[in-house]
Amino acid sequence: MDNQTYMSGFLLLEFSNIRELQILHFLLFLVLYLAIVSANLLIISAVKFDQRLHTPMYFFLMNLAILDIGQVSVFMPKSMANSLMNTRHISYTGCVMQVFFLIFLMGADFFLLTVMAYDRYVAICNPLHYEIVINRQACVQMVTTVWISAFFNGVLHAGGTFAAPFCSNVVDQFFCEIPRLLKLSCSKVFVIEAGTVIFSCSIVLGCFIFIFVTYVQIFTAVLRIPSVQGRQKAFATCLPHLTVILSSLFSGFFAYLWPILNTSSHADFAITIIYSVVPPMLNPVLYSMRNKEIKAALSKQLGFSYSTGSIFSSVLL
Repeated sequence: MDNQTYMSGFLLLEFSNIRELQILHFLLFLVLYLAIVSANLLIISAVKFDQRLHTPMYFFLMNLAILDIGQVSVFMPKSMANSLMNTRHISYTGCVMQVFFLIFLMGADFFLLTVMAYDRYVAICNPLHYEIVINRQACVQMVTTVWISAFFNGVLHAGGTFAAPFCSNVVDQFFCEIPRLLKLSCSKVFVIEAGTVIFSCSIVLGCFIFIFVTYVQIFTAVLRIPSVQGRQKAFATCLPHLTVILSSLFSGFFAYLWPILNTSSHADFAITIIYSVVPPMLNPVLYSMRNKEIKAALSKQLGFSYSTGSIFSSVLL
């Protein structure tokens, strides 16, 4: 069938055809979305308005929080609206935008985590040169490079995915996902996107190798620290970051591997939630809210006293 037949849009996967379950999905996604956005906005405001947090590490954290908010905002509001209005439709342009922004933001997220690994390496392995190497200008340049590289990565994937005509407009997912869209392709032009995926995977693999080598050197340096308190402090700043990296990497791996397998829709839904919703939800907790400086800034910003702030911090944990 000609692609023009489906230029009006696509039909996304509905969670249920039972109205009560659709409302339940809307409410659950609404709670998750508000929790993710609120937690990341707290991190952004804490870094923005607390002078003590105007350091490279927290500058990177603020950008990570911005990316997490953007990532869930690409697909969750549309999914909630569809459930609330009992529809499955998404426009062709809307689908293109979902693909572009998801790849753009998820790519920028991983690139930024790579930069943050380098930041921790310099801070722990070369502390005397930290302020010289990771200065304000270098931070801005690295973050700018991350955003620009991710932007072109998003353009390449969106262009490669929609270059081919589609034989169907029924997407077996609750948002426009590249592996699901490629299954609808009725042309060999999808090889363009396959080449783009291989290229992107090569870049991700390169980033992963860089992170792995970096952390080998970090842990080697940490184990040489004579004081137990010093080792604990170093591990406290590295382990949450490493956890976030691994969760992002494995979730992205499952995102592209899982559609190849013949699985039930319930399993597909669970895996999709894990890689698309869980990392942005856990990032503030794993990487930011377990940080004493962040918790102190949040307590001050929300008007808690020190003792009340301690209770607030324990609740966050």
